[in-house]
Amino acid sequence: MNRTERLLDLVALLLDAREPITWAELREHFPDDYGKGSDEAAERKFERDKAELLELGIPIRWVVGDDEKRDGYVVDRESYYLPEVGLTPEELAVLYTAGSAALASGAFPGAQDLAHALRKIGFFAGREVATPKVRMELGPVNVDSAQVAATLEVLWAAAASRKYVELTYFSPRSAETTRRRVDPYGLALRRGVWSLVGYCHLRKGVRTFHVHRMRDVTANAARPRSPDFEVPQDFRLQDYVATFPWQHRFHAPIEVTLELRGELAALAPRFFADQPTAPTGDGQGTQVTVRATFLEGLLRYALSLGPGCRVVAPADAAARWRELLTKVRDLHSDAERGAA
Repeated sequence: MNRTERLLDLVALLLDAREPITWAELREHFPDDYGKGSDEAAERKFERDKAELLELGIPIRWVVGDDEKRDGYVVDRESYYLPEVGLTPEELAVLYTAGSAALASGAFPGAQDLAHALRKIGFFAGREVATPKVRMELGPVNVDSAQVAATLEVLWAAAASRKYVELTYFSPRSAETTRRRVDPYGLALRRGVWSLVGYCHLRKGVRTFHVHRMRDVTANAARPRSPDFEVPQDFRLQDYVATFPWQHRFHAPIEVTLELRGELAALAPRFFADQPTAPTGDGQGTQVTVRATFLEGLLRYALSLGPGCRVVAPADAAARWRELLTKVRDLHSDAERGAA
């Protein structure tokens, strides 16, 4: 019996059992695996199997019996079985659609696990999952999706097991490639571009790498059950991969105050997620305080919202916003005069 088959049979035996399984019974059920050789060798083999199942999230433990039950091995059912999530059909549909779109992109880490999860959603829904009308544009970057997908799988597994990777990285700024050893802390997708954030041993610090610029990515195969590194407790992906255009780490952070009026006032939490908001002094709008590390990105974003959004503080940020607004106005004026 191969190892995978033995592990599956072991889990099935423990889950089907009405009482704890003794070591003697395990040896009887698996005579070719635990029944041959010395007790010490058989026990070491079983402990290795048990450790692998524990790593996979199957909580096998030894229980001490009493007057009603005997000593033996059991699966902790309270830890093994998850409670019913109780999602509505609409929530299931959204999950199914988002997962299907990610899978269809051709470059998503853990693709097999995601496909398995989608099959579960479809099965437990009890009927065909409704498909919401959703359009998703995963990004304009023209890359080899097959290559990115293969690279993501290596990085996904390495980050999960905390094993370092070695890769060749192309930098468009220098038009050169360098060999790197990186401890992968996490992966992020922004506007269709996958990025790896991790500790770069060449640069001696945390760096961000675009996955489509990687070549020859391999994970450390030595001691696969022993992690090579620990992710710092204060590490946050959003500190390195910007979610919004004002979050690029170009300058020291500053607080910028904006006012949104008209139809935009109620949409402030959507446009500036996680930023504090408050009613304006006259109660006719919403004031937003944005902590920005890239002022130019924030000002351009504010301009894209139209005349209902304006920058009010600090003074130099408001002045720069008016300068950009004037340039936009002049460009449109010149275009109108040329057309006339």
